[in-house]
Amino acid sequence: MLARTADNLYWLSRYIERAEYVARILEATHRVATLPVGYAGSTNEWESALATAGCAAAFFAVYNDANEENVTEFLAFSTANSSSIRHCFEIARTNARAVRTALTMEMWDAINGAWLEIKGFGAGPRRRDEVARFLRLVQESSLRFDGSAYRTMLRNDAYWFSRLGVFMERADNTARILDVKYHLLLPALEHVGGPLDYFQWATMLRSVSALTAYHWVYRESLKPWLIADLLILNDQMPRSLASCYENLARNLDQIARAYGRQGPAQRQARAIRARLENSRMDEIFQSGLHEFINEFVADNNRLGATIARQYLM
Repeated sequence: MLARTADNLYWLSRYIERAEYVARILEATHRVATLPVGYAGSTNEWESALATAGCAAAFFAVYNDANEENVTEFLAFSTANSSSIRHCFEIARTNARAVRTALTMEMWDAINGAWLEIKGFGAGPRRRDEVARFLRLVQESSLRFDGSAYRTMLRNDAYWFSRLGVFMERADNTARILDVKYHLLLPALEHVGGPLDYFQWATMLRSVSALTAYHWVYRESLKPWLIADLLILNDQMPRSLASCYENLARNLDQIARAYGRQGPAQRQARAIRARLENSRMDEIFQSGLHEFINEFVADNNRLGATIARQYLM
């Protein structure tokens, strides 16, 4: 496969995954914002949404106040934000057009149809019910595209590069949302593991479709260390860091077997996966969750750069 084709497939999947993630952040933030102050606490959930999306610096270069209207516009529709939902789908469709012959008809219909519907919203909805409908459209479009890829693509290098994009982006997103919840949404005098607000924790789990899974696995009330265990170490949870790296290592190994050669990307992915498999939650908390996640995000970024050098250039 040409490196350019692999690059387009990889980033097509990353941008679709990123758009869904931003939509989930916005949906969760809107839910928290509608709670009474006594439930939601005194923290600025809109600033936390920007931090979770990794867009805070870019936002405050344009806006002075992080409120519902400004943050929703910036994360969903702004042309000044390279990670806005609209921009992600526009770039994803551009990548899809470049590799149209590598996609199945169902995949092309999913991304092209989603882009046309998103364009139909123009500069963006103004009412809350329209915003909710838009965010639901984005999530459903991402699931439709991902499902069509899973169910219709040949298991060849095109499929494997596409899945690399999904799991690289998903791992980064899960790590960031967990880190922000622990450190930005915590009340000023609250310690990790203390009596944190139930609704914020439940909203965070909903944002990664993990609330039901949490109750199935742990069968008790929400506890920060168990939430961290689910999203970091539990490989049964599709959005956990462990699950993402199990899939990354597997798909990189498939590419290596197809091309007849291992490389640094395979070794790095296996090393990160092994570290996750050998980690224990009490040890992570003892050494510092924030530090653990920062190290993971840096390692994930290094793996992305290695994949690009090895295959995409």
